[in-house]
Amino acid sequence: MFASACGGVEGKPAAAGGVVDSIIPRDSAIARFQSDLPRVTSFEGGAQSRDQLVRRFVTALESRDTSVLRSLLLTKSEFGWLYYPTHPEGLPPYSLTPQLMWFMLEGNSEKGYQKLLQRRAGQPLRVIDHRCEGKPSKQGENTVWGPCPLLRRTERGDTLSERLFGQIVERGGQ
Repeated sequence: MFASACGGVEGKPAAAGGVVDSIIPRDSAIARFQSDLPRVTSFEGGAQSRDQLVRRFVTALESRDTSVLRSLLLTKSEFGWLYYPTHPEGLPPYSLTPQLMWFMLEGNSEKGYQKLLQRRAGQPLRVIDHRCEGKPSKQGENTVWGPCPLLRRTERGDTLSERLFGQIVERGGQ
């Protein structure tokens, strides 16, 4: 399945409050984070291909279908069980805790999601194609693509490359 995360180059991590306990071993930190989350083994709400995911995203945005747009985002369970354990920022030398990394991802995603709705929802996007830049990053069973700007035609007929979502995560060879 493919899933997507909102946010963009404009998003900046917010300062985390509270105490960071850096003595806790990584495995224990992951277990604590996962303890209140339903265990998942695959993504839900995604698509069978990147092209299909982008089409679902564009159609939902053009029709202002916020429930479909939200279904394309990683859930906290998907993050905790499938994404975080092999993500480079959760591994040395960065070693971000799952709590901090989720806090930053969720905050940036929400900020990007709200801007996306304000600026682009409910209007024709005239998408021609999308292109994922660079080579994908292999992270355990996940393949992370992006950024993946959309190529779209403006009302005047010009072609424009625009980044409307963050990365695309692929898992399970789909």
